[in-house]
Amino acid sequence: MCRVTTTTSEPTGRLGPLRFRDYRLLVTGTTTSSLGNAITPVALAFAVLDLGGSAAQLGLVVAAYALAEVVTVLFGGVLGDRVPRQLMMEGSAAACVLTQGCVAALLIGGWATIPILAGIGVLNGCLGALSGPSSSAMTRMTVPPDQLGSAVALRALLQTGAGAVGFALGGVLVAVVGPGWAIAADALTFAVAALCFARLDVPHVRPEGTRQSMLSDFGDGFREVFRHTWLWLLIGQALLYHLFYGGAQGVLGPIVVGDELGRSMWGLALGTLMAGFVAGGLVCLRWRPRRGLFFGTALLSLTAAFPLAMALSDQLLPILVGAFLHGFGLQIFSVQWETSIQQNVPEDKLARVYSFDLVGSFVARPLGLVLTGPIAEVVGFDRWLVVVGCVMAGSSLLALLSPDVRHLESRA
Repeated sequence: MCRVTTTTSEPTGRLGPLRFRDYRLLVTGTTTSSLGNAITPVALAFAVLDLGGSAAQLGLVVAAYALAEVVTVLFGGVLGDRVPRQLMMEGSAAACVLTQGCVAALLIGGWATIPILAGIGVLNGCLGALSGPSSSAMTRMTVPPDQLGSAVALRALLQTGAGAVGFALGGVLVAVVGPGWAIAADALTFAVAALCFARLDVPHVRPEGTRQSMLSDFGDGFREVFRHTWLWLLIGQALLYHLFYGGAQGVLGPIVVGDELGRSMWGLALGTLMAGFVAGGLVCLRWRPRRGLFFGTALLSLTAAFPLAMALSDQLLPILVGAFLHGFGLQIFSVQWETSIQQNVPEDKLARVYSFDLVGSFVARPLGLVLTGPIAEVVGFDRWLVVVGCVMAGSSLLALLSPDVRHLESRA
């Protein structure tokens, strides 16, 4: 297998990855896309409601996107290891310019219907899933090995910050110019991303020997995941996290916090959660623990603070502290997790491993959203939030019992 990058290192500071042209293009494209991707959910929600849609219909539109993404992502991982990842990212972004532009035109012209929005949402979910594994695997190809940790941390920080700005900007655009023009802004961000990805100059790594079938490639990716105990174990932990926490935030949080403290306070809690993400990202720019996965997994247990605070307190401050700790711990884990994958998975299997990571992380989320309400109504909202917090903290701490998680070392 050939080398994955021709980039050479040079003396750099903590923001050193930005000195490399391909990395600058990559993070510019992905950060711009993150900005647009945060605008669209806000705009789409109000677009459906403006068309007379109910909460259930809005849920179906969102679920259509999520289901298409989960179903397609494994196929995207196989393709990401067979064809140039740059091409996957560029093609997906260019196609999203057309689909989002179409949605914007339909809304602005008054021709949109809820089934049309759901159908285009399915298409967008497929496009995002096809390029997602390639995008995650691309970081290692744009910087030398000694800059990988900083590159992963900085990319995560920029994308998180762009997402936070995008949520706020989406609300402003919807209020000022309407949902159609807000989604048009998302189409513009995809155009910028496609241009950035088109200018990347990175090699495509092809496995040596006779090319296998796509099913065989899928099996190789599956075996690579289960070759690393820390990898499959923490993918399983992520499945539990999304199964329990997805409903806690998406269903119970607005009800519990909104009823007790007011709806605006739930928005403040989510803003504080994003602030925790940013703080965790800043810490990762400076902190390089030798056993990064161990510390990241330990700090992941802090995510329990948010549901426990919602369950045990009717005061705003403890809830905001819990939200901040949740974002802080999750971001540090995410950076250490990403770095561990980048450093320990062979280049020609990297996109497939990322696809299994994405599926394992999110396949249970729709189920959690569906089951949380009925279960919480039976056992009580506060009691179920305590259960959620205990599962989140307990699963993280149990993962630390694995020597593979405790002893995996990050490379300098």
